[in-house]
Amino acid sequence: MRNAKIFISSFILLISLSLSLLAQQKQDLAFAEAVKNGVLVNEGFNRSIKYVNAWTKYADPGTGLIPRNIKESKDYWNAWDAAADNYPYMVLTSSILMPEYLNTTALNMLKTEQNLTSRIGKLPDTYSFTKKGFLNETPDSSQIIFGAAEYMKDGLIPLTEWLGQSPWSDRMLGMLNDLPSLTRIVKEVKDGRFGKSAVVEVNGDLLQVLTRMYWFTGKREYLDWGVEIGDYYLNDERLPTVAMDRLRIRDHGCEIISGLCEVYLATYYSMPEKRNQWQKYIHQMLDRILAIGRNADGLFYDEVNPITGEILSERLADNFGYTFNAYYFVHQIDSKPAYQEALIKALSALNRKYRNHNWEGNADGYADAIEGTLNLYNRVPIPSVKEWLDSEIRVLWAFQKPEGIIEGWHGDGNFARTTLMYCLWKTQGIVPTSWDEQLNIGAVDDNGKLKIAISCKTGWEGLLKFDLPRYKDLMHYPTDYPRINQFQQWFTIDASKKYTIKTANLKPKTVDGAELIKGLPVKVAPGEAVYLTVSKGKD
Repeated sequence: MRNAKIFISSFILLISLSLSLLAQQKQDLAFAEAVKNGVLVNEGFNRSIKYVNAWTKYADPGTGLIPRNIKESKDYWNAWDAAADNYPYMVLTSSILMPEYLNTTALNMLKTEQNLTSRIGKLPDTYSFTKKGFLNETPDSSQIIFGAAEYMKDGLIPLTEWLGQSPWSDRMLGMLNDLPSLTRIVKEVKDGRFGKSAVVEVNGDLLQVLTRMYWFTGKREYLDWGVEIGDYYLNDERLPTVAMDRLRIRDHGCEIISGLCEVYLATYYSMPEKRNQWQKYIHQMLDRILAIGRNADGLFYDEVNPITGEILSERLADNFGYTFNAYYFVHQIDSKPAYQEALIKALSALNRKYRNHNWEGNADGYADAIEGTLNLYNRVPIPSVKEWLDSEIRVLWAFQKPEGIIEGWHGDGNFARTTLMYCLWKTQGIVPTSWDEQLNIGAVDDNGKLKIAISCKTGWEGLLKFDLPRYKDLMHYPTDYPRINQFQQWFTIDASKKYTIKTANLKPKTVDGAELIKGLPVKVAPGEAVYLTVSKGKD
């Protein structure tokens, strides 16, 4: 009996030791991954800084504004390209990594742009550097509407979701408030490239801006305006899948899908009777696109005829993630399992068949595909998708030239946007208050505990700022629904809660969440690696 007890005790001890070793091994693996993430973050952040510095060299000497591109359109600034797609990500990069640049060069660009390019109230028009005035003698209201809508949705919304109230959010609200002097529902855009798709693009842009500004400001008039546009489309006559013989499920068309679904989501929370009225049309639109708009792997085609079901362009839409955003949150509120299944099917195919896929044939295509996928991975963390993201970011980064320019057009900003999103995933939202090109910061969420690895060859001392629930604290959204151009939330800190910080050879420290949001002081000796564990609650 005694021998049996000794055997049992020894067996229990052996199990305990094995479990302890397994736990230690798991912890080491989490920190090892954090170290790898830190190397990726270092490269990504340095590439983003290089992009900002390179484009700054091409700014017009007289105004300080960046041109539409550095080739055939280097003589002018425009709202829907230079302002919407490039400049905002110079601002966002500098807000994270280059504070002096943000408060001088980036802010001065905004002030100059407002002074020089505002043509109808605060609405901007294209500005020629050589003319030192507007490119067109007579203002074209449809182009001014198009430019303002693109600038707000693609550029100023992402900045506002990251910064909260700022001079950039003020710029957006100024344009939005002046837009009704020209139109409330866009019915014509003079555009030779996209035809009727330009009209639904602009209305889709406005729906996204109006919905988000309704939450941001609390002003009901923005939602009422969005509902006005929603009513225009969500009916038997003008539903995009009923009234259009060409529906782009990619950029310059897919905006209407997301826009209508975003205003639908807002009515779910604020106008349930309107949500009930619209529900069948939202489902009809999304069902039709699933039925005729996908390849065998579940990825969307560029363009289809939703009336006949004909595929007009078999090229795959790099913006597939943007459209699946809408399917995700409509499933969340309406319990539509087929929408979730469609999303999972598409994501599951990426690593198997779409590595190094030729998305649109340029860096912007890769950026959009990676961004949309990252947004969905944030909600549906399929392991193979992580592998695909880590693979494809290298393809995107390979587009950057030694001087820092990517391809020399406004799409270069999207390179930085997606790179920053990727890096913030790898830090779990942590950013340093001062950047050093030798600094490595990586983090991993290990079952609710944040494992952080920091190193710097030359040594570093500063603050690590942890992310807060921006969707709620800055934007006042009712939920963190997936949306175009959002900067994802990973490990977020509740300012009212306590957190425990652990590091080797030091007693655990309990701190307020508000302190972590302001910044945790960290000092790293040259060549040293510091490992931190952050967990919720007191030790």
